[in-house]
Parts: sequence; C-alpha cells; structure tokens
Amino acid sequence: MESFSYDKKLAPRVGSKPFFAFIGEGFQNAEELKHLKEVLLDLFRGEVVENLNLAGVDHVYVCTAVPSNRVFFTHCALRLKRSGTVVPRMELVEVGPSMDLVKNVSGDVIQGKIGKIYIPDQQVGDMALSHKAKGLKRERREAKTKNEENENGSKKQKPDSE
Repeated sequence: MESFSYDKKLAPRVGSKPFFAFIGEGFQNAEELKHLKEVLLDLFRGEVVENLNLAGVDHVYVCTAVPSNRVFFTHCALRLKRSGTVVPRMELVEVGPSMDLVKNVSGDVIQGKIGKIYIPDQQVGDMALSHKAKGLKRERREAKTKNEENENGSKKQKPDSE
C-alpha cells in the first residue's frame, strides 16, 4: 500500500453508512465475483433503514472488476458540491487504503506463476498424537478418585496427646 494523505475533514464519521459502487460486468457474470460482492455487502452491512439522509453518506467503496479476475478496491470520501439543481454534485476523493485483489495467483522469479489450491481442514481430533497429556488419561483419573475415596473412608483420627 502506498502512503496517502488527505484532508482530515473528509474522514468518515461515526455511524455513517458506506456507499458501494461495483463497476464491471464481472460482478454479474462470474460466480466468484458475485460471491465476493455478497461477502463485502454482508461484511459492511449496518442497520437497515428505509430513508437515507444524503449528508449521512460520506464515504464510498469502489470495487472495479477487470477481465483477468482482478478487483481494484478503493476507499473514497464523498464531497458534496453545490449545483444548479436540488441534488448536489458529488466528488470522490481517495482517502485510503486501496487494494488490488487477485484470486490465488502469485508470481515468483524462480518458479514463475504459483497458484494456491484449496486444502480442506484437518481433523485434529482424529489424529494419533505421540504424547498424550497426563490429565487426559482416564485410568489415572479414576485411580486418583478411588484413592481419595479410600483415604476419606479409612482415615482415623489421632487421639489428642495432651
């Protein structure tokens, strides 16, 4: 990520709702990008409202899909300007962090193109462990409880030696 500087007046306010703009045909055609769109909307979803005050929308996330399965994710502030109509003119000012999302593909100088594949979760509970914790051994726990029962039942009180 490159460093960025912007006017601190453009920082999003607490409780403001983000606006999302999805640009590109990939968000309607490609299944992976449809899923990404749904995940992003669910992640940033706030309280559902029926009416929206235009002054409350102060930042926008712009997601641009390009043909090589890449998505450019940009965070911009929304600056309202006066216009000749009732609806104000809006300007976007990039306020930071921007990301280029690429699906599971990276490059290496030596090996070339490297892709990450899906590996299912390991079943750790079914693994044979070479060292078991002492507290987990059933026989020792049972022997300890039997010992405590025997000691409690067979304890004799010492006579007072006064």
